[in-house]
Amino acid sequence: MASHRKPRTPILATPGGRRTATGLTTAALASVTLLSQTANAAPSAPQPSIEEVKAKVDGLYQQAEVATQKYNAAKEKADSQQRTVNRLLDEAARRADKMNESRRRLGAFASAQYQSGGINPTAQLMLAKDPQQFVDRNHLMEQLTAQQKQAITDYQEQAAAATRQRAEATSSLESLQQSQTSLKENKRNVQTKLAEARQLLSRLTAQEKARLAELERQKEAEAQRKAAEQARKEAQQRQQQPSGGGSGQTSGGGTSDSGSYSTKADKAIAFARSQIGKPYVWGATGPSSYDCSGLTQAAWRAAGVDLPRTTWDQVKVGTRVSSSNLQPGDLVFFFNDISHVGMYIGGGEMIHAPHPGASVRVESIYGMPIYGSVRPA
Repeated sequence: MASHRKPRTPILATPGGRRTATGLTTAALASVTLLSQTANAAPSAPQPSIEEVKAKVDGLYQQAEVATQKYNAAKEKADSQQRTVNRLLDEAARRADKMNESRRRLGAFASAQYQSGGINPTAQLMLAKDPQQFVDRNHLMEQLTAQQKQAITDYQEQAAAATRQRAEATSSLESLQQSQTSLKENKRNVQTKLAEARQLLSRLTAQEKARLAELERQKEAEAQRKAAEQARKEAQQRQQQPSGGGSGQTSGGGTSDSGSYSTKADKAIAFARSQIGKPYVWGATGPSSYDCSGLTQAAWRAAGVDLPRTTWDQVKVGTRVSSSNLQPGDLVFFFNDISHVGMYIGGGEMIHAPHPGASVRVESIYGMPIYGSVRPA
């Protein structure tokens, strides 16, 4: 007997059922896609270690010192060119006064001739459109008195000199503008490097900063150990030297009066010591702040010795000496790019202006790779 019950519609056949199944299917597909994307995504970059951060910061400080030396060189050049321009402008003003005086003398001759009646050759010369062509006419020049001739000659010479000075001043101004542009570029470069270093340090946690400080302490301890060893060697050398030795030999092969040098070095070191605690400021030459070469320049100037402004020029003066033959007052240069300098005070130590955020202080010369040393006087 046939059943009168209405057959049930499969779930998937109903509109609602289709929506429900579709919803479940879409969610499942989304989950699968998300999991697939998560599995295939590239792993995030690992955070740099404290050692890497320290190396990066140290590198940025060194790059900033290189840019600082470029800034110092550009500033020195710009200052020199500015003095040249000022001198030329002063000379041009004096030349203009002389030219005006010559013009007044010519005018006086013309005025005197006019008052006496008639126009003489001097007046014709003053009124001519092209005085030079007029002057070149020998028969007119012969009619002028010696005094009038001299007045015209003076005027011509002053006018020619004024023209030359204007050209020289224009050229010097162009060079000055180029140096000032270079100065601004190097300034921006220094500021950029220092800003990068500050940004790296600002991201460190308290724990990371403590670890960084510990690395600095370890580095300083190793440098001090080497300095102590250097101090022992120097003490042994002094004991082995015969008493009453007058003069000493430099490693460069020349002789120098060690007494005279030590006197100057003592003055330079005394000045440097009096600056301890003052902040490092790039481009500064004192008296309230210094960069590294600004400090050594000021210290030796106090001893009566003029040094160039940059480390790249300071390393070229005086006599080259080895690290084993250092004497107090010698300049020690660091890194292959010669971007830093300090003043040796003996015992493996120096006084220097380290870097931004630090102050002038005494430290071991072994905290940085040594490039070379010089005896500046």
